[in-house]
Amino acid sequence: MRKRFIFLVIVMIVASACSQVKTVNSENPVSNDHLVLVEGGTFTSTKTNDYEETITIDDFYIGKYEVTQKEWMDVMGSNPSHFKGDDLPVEMVSWYDAIEYCNKRSIKEGLEPYYNINKNELDPNNKSEYDHIKWTVTINEGVNGYRLPTEVEWEYAASGGQLSESYTYSGSHNVDEVAWYWRNAGDQYLSGDWSWPTIENNNNQTNSVGLKEPNELGLFDMSGNVREWCWDWYGELGGDNESGSLRVVKGGGWLGDVSSNEISFRGKFEASGIGPDQGFRVARNK
Repeated sequence: MRKRFIFLVIVMIVASACSQVKTVNSENPVSNDHLVLVEGGTFTSTKTNDYEETITIDDFYIGKYEVTQKEWMDVMGSNPSHFKGDDLPVEMVSWYDAIEYCNKRSIKEGLEPYYNINKNELDPNNKSEYDHIKWTVTINEGVNGYRLPTEVEWEYAASGGQLSESYTYSGSHNVDEVAWYWRNAGDQYLSGDWSWPTIENNNNQTNSVGLKEPNELGLFDMSGNVREWCWDWYGELGGDNESGSLRVVKGGGWLGDVSSNEISFRGKFEASGIGPDQGFRVARNK
């Protein structure tokens, strides 16, 4: 465990002229201004091998930052994270933990929960041999509660939505401008090949949210820091994946190689899995 933690906060002001960057209005209230409106439109993921068909995405809100440990503690009451700090992203949380957080935060803020969680019935759509939880989780379409973004929503937002400049990483072609990953997330900037002993000796870890440059929509850390859970089963991007063994994770993290920070990179993880580089951000319907 590291003895030193970084508790820096940089306040980024997003120009009011940018019609895409808005806080939630009074008809859909929240307790803070940490949500950004992503105006919908057509979207083609041209950088993946799995999906090249143009689709249409509705307007939605997504977290400006990854969920922090303070936000998690305020709702859940305890902190599972390996690296401790109020402004650090929460980690060591499973997909199920994230789903439960979304519902509890919704209830706390007077919103209608997005998920129906049945902890007593094994999900018949979960084909994993290793997931020991397998709650059955269904959704309430159209309600205003917190939820995880879908994979295509996440990728659309990370790429800048209608303001996209087609960057490789979320907000830049230069990964070091926007992402914490294995080379820059510790005491020194690392060179050479990925090596766990080198990373460990360099005291690599998560960093406070919002310290790197934002993307075109004013979203932070969508490349790097922690990998982020999405709603979807891992399968064909854009497909009707109603079952599977693994859930999608996006964005890479402090432990990962540079390639995993690319917007198009598709990660996967057991829904019951946890790790010190595994977190999430919330979304909501407009």
